[in-house]
Amino acid sequence: MDLLLGALAAALLEVAGYAHFRIASHTAGARRAVLTRGVLALVGLALGYVMAASYAGDRASALLVFLIAFGAVHVPAAFILFLKRARGEGRS
Repeated sequence: MDLLLGALAAALLEVAGYAHFRIASHTAGARRAVLTRGVLALVGLALGYVMAASYAGDRASALLVFLIAFGAVHVPAAFILFLKRARGEGRS
């Protein structure tokens, strides 16, 4: 079970990294990019905390659940940024 959680956590952290990497390329202005990254990170931390706190397993599994929730918050943003890159769209 922990192996599956670990693999999912690793994949979703890659998605989060992709989202944060691509934000600068598709966001007009450095201030807006920082704000977008901050909002994503804060929402990810909040959801991760709630999910880890409500998880009844051991600490290692709770950490993996935290990382999964943190990464899951970034999936919609990463998907949108992926589509924008595929279409060749600029900053907005």
